[in-house]
Amino acid sequence: MFIFDKLSMLFLFLIMLGVIPNLFYSFGYLSHIKKKRYYILHYFAFIISMAGVVVAGNALLFLLFWELMSLTSWQLILTNIEGKSTIKAARFYFFMTHLGFVFLLLFFLIVSNGNLELNFAQMKEIASQFRYPTVLFFFVVFGLLSKAGAVPMHVWLPYAHPSAPSPVSALMSGVMLKVAIYALFRFMFDILGGWQLEWGVLILIMGALSALIGVLYALSEHDIKALLANHSIENIGIILIGFGMGMIFWTLHLPKLSAFAFIASLFHTFNHMSFKSLLFMGAGSVLYQTNTKNMEKYGGLIKAMPITAFTFLLASISISALPPTNGFLSEWMIFQSLLGSSAISDMSLKLSIPFSVFALALTGGLAIACFVKVFGITFLGLHRSSNAKHATKVNILQKSGMILMSFVVVSLMLFTPFFIKIFDGAIEQSLHISIYKEIFPTIWNIHSISYNGGVVSPLILLIALIVITTLLYVAYKVTNPKIRIFHTWACGYNTSSKTQYSATGFAGPIRRFFTWLYDPKEHFDKKILKGHKARFSDASFIVHVEPLFEKSLYRSVVKLTNMISYYVYRLAHFEQSRYAAMIFNMLLFVLFSYRIFVHEFSWATLALESIVMAITVKILLLGDRR
Repeated sequence: MFIFDKLSMLFLFLIMLGVIPNLFYSFGYLSHIKKKRYYILHYFAFIISMAGVVVAGNALLFLLFWELMSLTSWQLILTNIEGKSTIKAARFYFFMTHLGFVFLLLFFLIVSNGNLELNFAQMKEIASQFRYPTVLFFFVVFGLLSKAGAVPMHVWLPYAHPSAPSPVSALMSGVMLKVAIYALFRFMFDILGGWQLEWGVLILIMGALSALIGVLYALSEHDIKALLANHSIENIGIILIGFGMGMIFWTLHLPKLSAFAFIASLFHTFNHMSFKSLLFMGAGSVLYQTNTKNMEKYGGLIKAMPITAFTFLLASISISALPPTNGFLSEWMIFQSLLGSSAISDMSLKLSIPFSVFALALTGGLAIACFVKVFGITFLGLHRSSNAKHATKVNILQKSGMILMSFVVVSLMLFTPFFIKIFDGAIEQSLHISIYKEIFPTIWNIHSISYNGGVVSPLILLIALIVITTLLYVAYKVTNPKIRIFHTWACGYNTSSKTQYSATGFAGPIRRFFTWLYDPKEHFDKKILKGHKARFSDASFIVHVEPLFEKSLYRSVVKLTNMISYYVYRLAHFEQSRYAAMIFNMLLFVLFSYRIFVHEFSWATLALESIVMAITVKILLLGDRR
């Protein structure tokens, strides 16, 4: 019934690292939550359900805990209802997560022959005999990556995370998304054997698009929690790039490179859990004190909230992949796995891998720009509102949660060899190959195992950073430069919070460059002084960016669904005989499809069944219509 192998224990360890600091933070945040008993009940049920998913040993238990995880997180989003936006976000999340559940259910029904109590090893035997393994692969991709938030199933994240309480946002982004990554590892390793090259290419492209699109939409956001949610899409994409490369190398019979890529993917999974949880805690602390998620209302909070600012800065540096942080190390490993494919001659890889390298490199630069914006606009400069001006320190429990999670972030950097060894053991269990000694021939350096691969030393980088910082501080103390204080000169204008950089202005150049993606709607309002057309007392510039996928894909699907629903409604209420005929034809279609997928395929039988379907549709459903 339950599995406690290395992969399950690894992700239980991840859940523990994410949950323990969150418990402290959550109880400190509790005074900001109205329905406390409701919140606590669903909060602990959510944690138990995530742990249940990673130890479930058969389909029945997996689906039970998966559904419990979805329902409890859905209810947690509805903890504090703040208008229609919260209800819309919860409805969107409910739809997307249950759409994924349908695909998972179909996957399990096929690979278990309807017996959901079979273990994963028994399912692998059935799956190996299935005639259309690519169908199973797509069921896994749509079922799991809709929960993980990969493009194009990512649209729910920027709605759900801002609406949920901040501790829940930290758990959903930091831990729940990684449970979906666990399931991807579990199903691909334990059930779907004999991977095809195209599968790995698809995962790779999805990862590259997710990374690039996630960071671009994050740059355009002014809602701090929606911005962090978009960065979750970006980092899930980075994880999938490593996973896709692992699949590609394995299908090309390069087991060492495959293991290296999978280890890099697991490493970034842990890293994203740590710094994204810490970022959501920091954003929650700011929200707790200012009662707004709009970054344009922040500013100067570093003086009132120094611990929040410092921990947020640590997480920002790590997620920006600046050396020698843990985020830098895992992204370096994923880069090395991409560059290790230089000798591969397959044409599809010669197109997809360079695109992924480009996307990952551009993502790194844009992530730095994004977090310069977030930290600078939020914590530096002058107060932009009275809410920010009167902000104070958060309580000791919230501070404790952020400090504990900071230790997790730093530990993943300082004890990288220890974590890599654990990841290597989990991958060895499935691939039967260990490469730890090749990655760490000495404890000082991380080696890429590809031909002419690179070497990086996190310890030397850290020591160099400490030494340089110390020398600069000593030089400052020795020289003792005089400090002169003058009023800020602003070209003759009075300085105020309105004359400093805004989040909208900071992202302006990038927004104009990617206007084809953003399709921004700009609104400029100003109050003109009487008799002076060029002078005004107040002005506001608002930019609204509408997500491309939601606009072009999901709204079209909603319109089509509404049209079909209206047609079925009209049949059911006004043309009962045709409605019964439609149900009969759908039953025939299901039976014929089941025979094609499960039993032997025959073109003659397919042609006969298609003719039968056409006749029944014409006679029973369309009637004498011309």
